[in-house]
Parts: sequence; structure tokens; C-alpha cells
Amino acid sequence: MPDKRRAIVAGALTLFARDGYTRAGLDAIAAEAGVSNRTIYNHFSDKAELFQTVIQESTQRVADTMVDIIDRHLSKVVDLETDLVDFGLAWLSLLTSDLAPHFALIRQIHAEVEHIPPAALTFWQDSGPGRTRRELAERLRRVAERGELAIDDPARAAGHLMLLISADNLTDRAALQDEDAVRAMVTAGVRTFLYGYKR
Repeated sequence: MPDKRRAIVAGALTLFARDGYTRAGLDAIAAEAGVSNRTIYNHFSDKAELFQTVIQESTQRVADTMVDIIDRHLSKVVDLETDLVDFGLAWLSLLTSDLAPHFALIRQIHAEVEHIPPAALTFWQDSGPGRTRRELAERLRRVAERGELAIDDPARAAGHLMLLISADNLTDRAALQDEDAVRAMVTAGVRTFLYGYKR
């Protein structure tokens, strides 16, 4: 039973990420998961509940990974610029990892936000971007306490850093495969961040 549920959630993630919430039908999800429609209804009451489960499990997995990256690179800062660049590179590497379907799903959510079940949207915002920003803000606050950064609002500083190292700063998504382009973009973003926040 758990295997079928896992297959349904994985199949639903694939379809929701590709087609969006509105266009992804339960028949197509069942086909992707290799189960019958009836099997989906044995586990989920409707598409909204299935979507809620997909967004919860996917968000949890991605947020856990992101928090691990924050811990790994920013818990013990030795050289601030180097550690922030390494953090940014690890952060962006998730976009081309096995977590990529989650980010495709998030793009779909942004595209059809008015059709997304409100509970799923709230969960994603708080447990995904909200959680990772809080964790990043806490690490930046600790760096500031040691005197390396001048930060009045750690949450705002975390938001600035995330924007400056965002893949949106690359001219096209293919550039994510170009290690030199990604490193140049992240380094420029980190240096801009430090220009504004370094003590």
C-alpha cells in the first residue's frame, strides 16, 4: 500500500509540475503512477487533497535540503565572501538536481495562483520560502554579531542575498548548466550583498 501511495504522489508531482494544477487530470496522474483511478481515491478524497499532499511532501524535502546547505556553509564562516559564494553555488545546484520537479511545480503555482487550494499555498509559503528565509536570516544575524556584517533586519538581508544569487539573474535557464556563468553570477551577487552589508 505505501508503495502505491508513493507512486501516486511521485506521478502527481510530475504532472502538476509539467501541466499545472488546473490541467493535470486524475486519469493522467493515474497513468503516470501506473495505478487505477480507483486506487487514487483509496488514498485521496480528491485532486485538491492529492495536490496538498504533493506540495507538503515536496516542500518539506526541498526545505530540509536547503536548511542543510545553510548549515553546511554558514554555521562556521571562515572567509565570508568565499563561504557565501559556496553557499550560493550549492543553493543554485538544487535547480538542476533531482529536486528540479519541485521548482517546476512552484513556477506552475505562480502562474495559476488563483486556482491553487489556499491551504496548499499557505503551507508552501510558510514551510518553504518562509522557513528557509528564517534559517538564513538567523545565520546572517550570527555573522553580524561577530562584527563582519552590519545588519539591522536579518530577514530583509536574507531576502536581499537570495535575490542577488537567484537563477533569475541568469539570462536563460540553459546558463544554469554553465558552471562559469553560474559562478560569475553568484560571485557578483555576493559582492553586491557585501557592498551593502559588510561592516
